[in-house]
Amino acid sequence: MTAAQAHDQPVSTALIRSEARLLVPALMFIALVVAAVASLGTPLITSVATRLHVSLDSAQWTLTIALLSGAVATPVLGRLGAGPHRRATILATLAIVVAGSALTVLPLPFAWLLVGRAAQGVGLGLTALMMGVARDHLPEERSAATIALISVVSIIGAGVGYPLAALLAEFGGLRAAYGLGLLVTAIAFVTAWRSVPAAPEGRSAHVNVAGALVLAGGLLLVLFLAGERSLWSRHLAVAVALAVAAVLLLCVWTVSELRTKTPLVDVRAVRHPAVAGANIAMFVGGSGMYLLLTLITRYAQTPHSAGYGFGLTTFVAGLVLIPFSVLGFVAGKLTPRVRERIDGPLLLAGSAAIVGGGFVLFATARSNLAELLAAMGVLGFGVGSFSAAMPGVILAVTPKSETSSAMSFNYVVRSVGYSLGSAIGGLFLAAGTAKGRLFPNHDAYTTAALVGVAAMAITTMTSLALARRRSPETNPITAPVGVPSLGRSSRTGS
Repeated sequence: MTAAQAHDQPVSTALIRSEARLLVPALMFIALVVAAVASLGTPLITSVATRLHVSLDSAQWTLTIALLSGAVATPVLGRLGAGPHRRATILATLAIVVAGSALTVLPLPFAWLLVGRAAQGVGLGLTALMMGVARDHLPEERSAATIALISVVSIIGAGVGYPLAALLAEFGGLRAAYGLGLLVTAIAFVTAWRSVPAAPEGRSAHVNVAGALVLAGGLLLVLFLAGERSLWSRHLAVAVALAVAAVLLLCVWTVSELRTKTPLVDVRAVRHPAVAGANIAMFVGGSGMYLLLTLITRYAQTPHSAGYGFGLTTFVAGLVLIPFSVLGFVAGKLTPRVRERIDGPLLLAGSAAIVGGGFVLFATARSNLAELLAAMGVLGFGVGSFSAAMPGVILAVTPKSETSSAMSFNYVVRSVGYSLGSAIGGLFLAAGTAKGRLFPNHDAYTTAALVGVAAMAITTMTSLALARRRSPETNPITAPVGVPSLGRSSRTGS
């Protein structure tokens, strides 16, 4: 090595480390923005109904349509992100989100607001791509921790966006609140343009268009049925027919994915015990987690005239989410360190048990606001650690090139689970609402909370079963860089 080469070597290493330091906050910021913007519909539903003169059911679609478009776009973006055009895919998606954000700000009719919200929801598919970038371009010691934090901020984004949007809506009006989304998405686009590197060479990704359309149809029906609770009570036959159609579409999609040479999702990899178990835990656990979030926020806003509740305004109710976000982030920072000593599935089990404790706390103690804040904090810590541990379990048996695709499937499962949790909460509270009354009975919240305890118990047992397998298929030699292998025995050499 020449003297010049010896001099250049540390400079090159320093440059790489500098780029890594800049990349980590960029990836986390983009993941946080798309999650927060997609959740903007939650605190603004009432404002949309009153300002645009539509029913509350119609205004609810400003949230539902973002979740729908996100669930449909996620597997497609995950496949595109596995190929050579990942950077272009990220930038194009963020451009769509920015355009959608502009539509929500402009004084256009309600239909255009829905179009804008659908475009904003597409950004939810970027979380898995951020993980793929982190796994490809960060040093091994940083990639696992960064992927865990990306997973966490994609969850706590709602806790960040909710109070800010509510505050702006209260003092600046509906369009001002949506203006926040336009501002941060524009910043996210510029951040991605400057910071996101190109994908490694030698990759290819072909999108199975027919499979994507069939999956989109199935997911659309599933999430629609989960969101439209009144359909089950008023038009049961129609709801059942749509449910059967959804199952058939998803079955057709699964068969086509197994037969095609260019699958949208590698279904064979999804059948791996570690991946299958993790996705089952994500589905059931996600349902329970979102159920508790729904119960606490709704209980806090119930007026005193109902005989319980605290009658909080939308903005103050949003502040109740602060313990959720703060403790969720803390758990996300701690989990990678704990992961060095405890297997991922055991972390999932422990996290699910913590969320179950949040349900117990809410079911037994909610007479004052401090108890609600405590339950929300416990929920945030459990959700944060669960979300941070999940990628390690899946990516331990996933090739680097399939990171975006594997995690995108997990996020589709999470979206469906969240929608189901919201629907379950609505169904139990509706069942506990006496005829002629606007608010449910106090005991309806307890019943719904006990259902959540059962869901988290199932999640805990599923995760423990996954941990007991000590999967012999997991080879530490093939475990991905930066992500610890699944079994502790492979780390100890026993």
